[in-house]
Amino acid sequence: MTMLSNLAPIPELYVSYDSAQKLKFEAANLKSLDLTPRQICDLELLMNGGFFPLKGFLTEADYNGVVENMRTADGSLWPIPITLDVSESFADGLELGEDIALRDQEGVILATMTVTDRWEPNKSREAEMVFGADDLAHPAVNYLHNQAGKIYLGGPVTGIQQPVHYDFKGRRDTPNELRAYFRKLGWRRIVAFQTRNPLHRAHQELTFRAAKEAQANLLIHPVVGMTKPGDVDHFTRVRCYEAVLDKYPASTTTMSLLNLAMRMAGPREAVWHGLIRKNHGCTHFIVGRDHAGPGKNSAGEDFYGPYDAQDLFRQYQDEIGVEMVDFKHMVWVQERAQYEPMDEIEDKDNVTILNISGTELRRRLAEGLEIPEWFSFPEVVTELRKTKPPRAKQGFTVFFTGFSGSGKSTVANALMVKLMEMGGRPVTLLDGDVVRKHLSSELGFSKEHRDINIKRIGYVASEITKNGGIAICAPIAPYTSTRRAVREMIEAYGAFVEVHVATSIEECERRDRKGLYKLAREGKIKEFTGISDPYEAPATPELRLETEGTDVDNCAHQVLLKLEQMGLIGLS
Repeated sequence: MTMLSNLAPIPELYVSYDSAQKLKFEAANLKSLDLTPRQICDLELLMNGGFFPLKGFLTEADYNGVVENMRTADGSLWPIPITLDVSESFADGLELGEDIALRDQEGVILATMTVTDRWEPNKSREAEMVFGADDLAHPAVNYLHNQAGKIYLGGPVTGIQQPVHYDFKGRRDTPNELRAYFRKLGWRRIVAFQTRNPLHRAHQELTFRAAKEAQANLLIHPVVGMTKPGDVDHFTRVRCYEAVLDKYPASTTTMSLLNLAMRMAGPREAVWHGLIRKNHGCTHFIVGRDHAGPGKNSAGEDFYGPYDAQDLFRQYQDEIGVEMVDFKHMVWVQERAQYEPMDEIEDKDNVTILNISGTELRRRLAEGLEIPEWFSFPEVVTELRKTKPPRAKQGFTVFFTGFSGSGKSTVANALMVKLMEMGGRPVTLLDGDVVRKHLSSELGFSKEHRDINIKRIGYVASEITKNGGIAICAPIAPYTSTRRAVREMIEAYGAFVEVHVATSIEECERRDRKGLYKLAREGKIKEFTGISDPYEAPATPELRLETEGTDVDNCAHQVLLKLEQMGLIGLS
């Protein structure tokens, strides 16, 4: 009997141990690139065969094929561009054909790459084709335009060693390690469950049914690379998965962690996940409703239809080599005290159907409300509550933005005093001028330097928030994309409350407390917000304050009422 193809070893890009030692030594003379967290995730899956048949970062021809019709230049199905994005200055210093060393953020060498291609991509086209819209509300489109380097490099990769993970080592498996495990246990049919959220009872029912339907063993395969800003961190999630694992029969179920940087690309992402699971030895894959969807677009509608991902997967299923098990929407039927697929309930009108959405679950956690046992396992809820105490006990950041002289600092100071009077959490004011003195004294006022300054403020605020304190920031922060980056930094740990101090430029100039507008009008201050430099007003701040004709005390009180409404403080 021949070895089943899904369990035979697949090619990796690593060289032997001896060659790796030699390459490490030689790489000291190569130009080095310190990779971003997302690039490290991509490199790991390139090297260990998770992205087979790719041999490296996409060349320009492969990239164009993948963007336009989901195929590399040789015709292989591949839906997501795996690109090495770099700055113009780094790219300018390279010759084609040159080898570069790819290092992690500590400078440890992971691989070398031969640069065969260098080009400036049309990122708007990439966004349209891969994500369905060039819309910054999509986290990957925002990443593409506001974080990724301007130039792409392509070429084959030679793997030296895998990235180091200090957490959950026993749960991380390469494709070949999983294939060997399945061979050893005699598993032939394996259904994979992809998840970036904690597992609740509906998921357990769903995976049970999927495995039974496919007559297959179950691989719970959560993503621990990068998911969507605002998702529950992977440490908490893995503890939740471990709490649930013993509810599954041990002989038929296993769990492994996948270090993937998700793009939230909906239909294309589903096909990509299928190919990756095929490389990990799976034969079946569960595709959910709105699989890997990023939520709402700028118009407030879902980016993808609920079944778009299933439709695209079905179209390519034979070529992927993995059979789709479509996700059933599981709901709790109170009278029968069990989960049933919504579309199979005959007597819908005569029974009580209960369901808690992800949004509703987050609300209940945030407000410390009860989470019923039919919905989730007590062990999972305990883990989630450790990380997410009720909102009134979490840290948060209030971020004032507005023109110079709009009254941001004055209102921020008043708010600080009111919050200190209430007590309970440490309060830190990160005022623009104070930060410039202590954190950013070397920076000027160019757009690049302003962005660095705001991101430093955001970083400090995120640390304060993470540790349960209150950060109040009052910079001008004129650019939307920078404020968004700060929001994402902070929302990983607590609430971000953007307050637009909407004082008109005329009023600010009339006040001109520091005499800056006069100097700007005379051309003595270059790049002054509102005069020679733009201010992009927030479209949807949590609160807009009109300070003209309103006293400071009242403005600060409006912010307090907003914080109370959001459940962050109790005014009682």
